[in-house]
Amino acid sequence: MSSLRTLLRTMALAGMSAALIAPSAAAHAEPSPADLTRRIETSSAELERVVESYNKLAEEIKSNKTSAARLQARIGPLEQQAEQSRADVAELANTAYKSGELRTADALLRPGGSAALLDRLGALDQLTRQRQERISGFTASQKRLLDEKHRLDATLTRQAAQARQLGTAKKQIERDLTRLYELRRQAYGAPTERPSPKPAAEAGDVPAIAGAAGTAVRYAYGALGKPYVWAADGPNGYDCSGLTSAAWRAAGKSLPHNTRMQWGAVAHIGRSDLRPGDLVFYSGLGHVALYVGGNQVIDAPSAGRNVLKRGMNMMPIQGYGRVR
Repeated sequence: MSSLRTLLRTMALAGMSAALIAPSAAAHAEPSPADLTRRIETSSAELERVVESYNKLAEEIKSNKTSAARLQARIGPLEQQAEQSRADVAELANTAYKSGELRTADALLRPGGSAALLDRLGALDQLTRQRQERISGFTASQKRLLDEKHRLDATLTRQAAQARQLGTAKKQIERDLTRLYELRRQAYGAPTERPSPKPAAEAGDVPAIAGAAGTAVRYAYGALGKPYVWAADGPNGYDCSGLTSAAWRAAGKSLPHNTRMQWGAVAHIGRSDLRPGDLVFYSGLGHVALYVGGNQVIDAPSAGRNVLKRGMNMMPIQGYGRVR
């Protein structure tokens, strides 16, 4: 009986050990290629949203810097104007104080009769009006100066807060990139694709398109094979909105380096109206591509990959836009 109890105890312990060991072994199993691909796609989409938020902040800071410079340029002349107005008012006050001719009582005692008195009173009235106009002008110029300074201070404060947000976003992107590159290394043996820029003729036939749209399309073809670089707009790397803004900048048109802002800047069109050079926006406005004809787009896909030409239906589409 003792031997039986010993055997049962041994089997029970073995079972418990197996139960404890099995989950641990399963937890350390290598993810399948399909699992890695899904995780890479999810991480890439999340990272692209963070990058586009970073790009939006960068665009807002750029706009605020321009506003601050414009305000500062206006403040200089306003300060000079206010100083001149202040000097004019002081001069008028000094003249009115020193001029005995402008005192009504003194005028009544002087010879010359009523006509001379009326002349002096007219001069006093004219000087009073002139002084009032200059005082009003001084007050108005001072108010404009103070308003401009308040606007400048608010702009600089907002810009400083955005710069802090930018630094936080950059750290998050770097952490996300580290995780994404590790997933790519596990799946493909390397964190990034090898950049392989090719002449446009080798990368595919560039459609013959006239005008600014043709320039944008040719630029996009010239970017094929260049690496995705977050927050970059060329010439050595691009993110998605960086590529579309660079392509249209080459064509003489300015687009903000942010997908959502680009959506707000273009004319919205239907799918049936698509022409090469138009922009294709994807759901959530986290990605944008340049349409090159034949249901194909050129885009900077995601971190670790290179600019490529592919079918435009690679993900759900939000809408289509034409650069004005």
